[in-house]
Amino acid sequence: MVHYQARLDTTFAALSDVTRRGVLEQLAGSDASITDLAQRFRMTLTGMKKHVGVLERAGLVTTEKVGRVRTCKLGPRRLEEEAAWIERHRQLWSARFDALDEIVEDLKRKEKANARSKRR
Repeated sequence: MVHYQARLDTTFAALSDVTRRGVLEQLAGSDASITDLAQRFRMTLTGMKKHVGVLERAGLVTTEKVGRVRTCKLGPRRLEEEAAWIERHRQLWSARFDALDEIVEDLKRKEKANARSKRR
């Protein structure tokens, strides 16, 4: 369980940054060098290396160095665990909101009934 939670923490931390999400979007289309990514996102090479490192530690990106060029590609992780966690919580909140809707509708019916009885 602890390993599972640590993995979720690492993944969600990696996905919490707009630049890192953008990098994943770029890599979904095609592999790219860190230099190319830095240029696309208008940031320093050092900054992009840090972002790629976070994604790499989360297993979302892999890198390979050939000569002087480090190429990035999507990693082997598919986010099934994260999607399952989100779905469980979505179902929980959906059930809570459905229950709240029932309470609100019941209160509205009672309010209308009270208004009708006062008019008589």
